[in-house]
Amino acid sequence: MAKGGFRGGQPNMNNMMKQMRKMQEEMEKTQADIEEREFESTSGGGVVKATVNGKREVVSLKIDPDVIDPEDSEMLEDLVIAAVNDAMKKADEYSSESMGKLTGGLNIPGLM
Repeated sequence: MAKGGFRGGQPNMNNMMKQMRKMQEEMEKTQADIEEREFESTSGGGVVKATVNGKREVVSLKIDPDVIDPEDSEMLEDLVIAAVNDAMKKADEYSSESMGKLTGGLNIPGLM
């Protein structure tokens, strides 16, 4: 066998390590892109609007003053929950889709 390599179609460890480093760099760039993005959702026909970032932090919550009814706070609570949950779902879906492109659909624990 030749020094520093494999014969018979075996993978070259140096090439594999280069590919792994490149994939790691691409994943880090993608993760940074995801964290910078914002995802918006509305509920109640647009009376409640929630915006979250890729870090799954609520960055904005807008409520139309006309929907605020002191006699029915439960309805407003439900609208806020619905808008925030949907915005979070959009962030998760984008993250999964973006990382899935890099991993070829492999489910790598702790990645997403």
